[in-house]
Amino acid sequence: MKSLAITTGLLPLLPLLSLFSSIQCSSGSSASKPLNSRLVLPSDFKPPQVFRNVNLVRTVNLEKSYPRHTVNVIIENVDKKPQDEYFLPFESTLLEKVGVLEVRDKKNPDKSCFRAEVVEHDPQSPTRFYRILLPEPLKPSTQQTLSISYSLLSSLQPLPAAIDQEDKQYLVHAFSAYSPSAYKTLKQKTKVKFPSTGVKEYTVIRKGKNTDGTEDPQKQGSTITYGPYGEVPAEVQEPVRVRYEFTKPLLHVSALERDLEVSHWGGNLATEERYWTVNNAANLSNHFSRVTWQKSEYYKPASVAVSSLKMPLLIGSLNPYFTDEIGNVSTSRFRSNLREAHLELKPRYPVFGGWKYNFRVGWDADLNKFLRKLSGGNGYALKVPFMEGPKQPEGIGYGKVEVRVILPEGAQNVKYYTSVPLVSEETSLHRTFMDTLGRTTLKLTALNLVDDLRDLDLIVTYDYPFTAGLRKPFAVFVGVMSVFIAAWGVGQLDTSIGRRK
Repeated sequence: MKSLAITTGLLPLLPLLSLFSSIQCSSGSSASKPLNSRLVLPSDFKPPQVFRNVNLVRTVNLEKSYPRHTVNVIIENVDKKPQDEYFLPFESTLLEKVGVLEVRDKKNPDKSCFRAEVVEHDPQSPTRFYRILLPEPLKPSTQQTLSISYSLLSSLQPLPAAIDQEDKQYLVHAFSAYSPSAYKTLKQKTKVKFPSTGVKEYTVIRKGKNTDGTEDPQKQGSTITYGPYGEVPAEVQEPVRVRYEFTKPLLHVSALERDLEVSHWGGNLATEERYWTVNNAANLSNHFSRVTWQKSEYYKPASVAVSSLKMPLLIGSLNPYFTDEIGNVSTSRFRSNLREAHLELKPRYPVFGGWKYNFRVGWDADLNKFLRKLSGGNGYALKVPFMEGPKQPEGIGYGKVEVRVILPEGAQNVKYYTSVPLVSEETSLHRTFMDTLGRTTLKLTALNLVDDLRDLDLIVTYDYPFTAGLRKPFAVFVGVMSVFIAAWGVGQLDTSIGRRK
């Protein structure tokens, strides 16, 4: 079998991208790649003070089950030479929770993301860094506006940690009123958005620290604002904490395995997803009461339990199935028409805080809606969502996602493109029924994703010669003929006991 060429480069796929809808960030040069870096910094590394933050506005969105931080900052080059490396600090314990860090030009949001990666540093250091590469070096005394956004998975803590079955849940989020920065900041403020006005408590900073001389923070509806603050030196923080009502599940998928099996002969795209989930909400302080749960089903109060999962599928999806570790789960509902395909899953039991639920779900789809034959040669292009899965109002975080694209037997010259940040890639052979050598399989792994990435695509191109397409029917023909020959051979055997006359 010929060796497989795997690449994430953009140049080989430029003619192909015109066939599909545009993708926001390129994985090779713009999206972040956590835990992967070619740059190793010395243990005593300190970012050179070649930039300063002229004005910084940070928004902390707590409306979902994971905080979403957005930092809009005007940076200025204060060095005498052009600079293109901007460092963003994180606490070492927090870095492993950072999900999908994106950096854009605030004034040109339609352009691709900047490249950002975690740099290797002293593992004992309390601070780690993301290195952001500007597309063009910033000239001395010039400014640029950056928009930096990222999520923090599994960073919210219920307080109290255990509640009654019908009690409200309150979450705690700790952060710094000063936005963490490796550079001096001249002016900044932080806005915190809550899902409701039910803010139980928040840290109050003494008067005199903000430039307005007013109470800090200022509360208005479901938003509080820390600042504005004057000049703040690099790496200086002001710890604060907020506690707010969030009587919803904190669903976290610790692992997701997603298989996409392409069948040219059957014209089918078979999808199967295997989930290992846990609800990080507050635990039950008493035993679960089935009677109380059944009564609450009539008036539907807010609850931390997961009672259903809604999965909007692509139009044309069919033949869904839903199983767990016990077997088939009949409490599901599938609705499909010309405008939508919606699958609603109801777990075998309500998943309360601290409880786990593992399941698998799958469906079929018409391959012609995802596959195109490239002009000239034996090339094909497959465009599929990198992730699908449940879509909940409170959001879902994913710890580890593995996507396997199982191509037809004999597929060669495999290339792929996605804007999802990856940590590993590999190819192998997947053997199934009536295969000879096995099917070419592309496996991609990503960490710390969120459900907002459901709209991002995965494009896979490969060559599939006509002779490779004949391999399956030839294997079937040989198998059937072998059975007939074996049956004929057995029929010719003399099994009689007596002597032949």
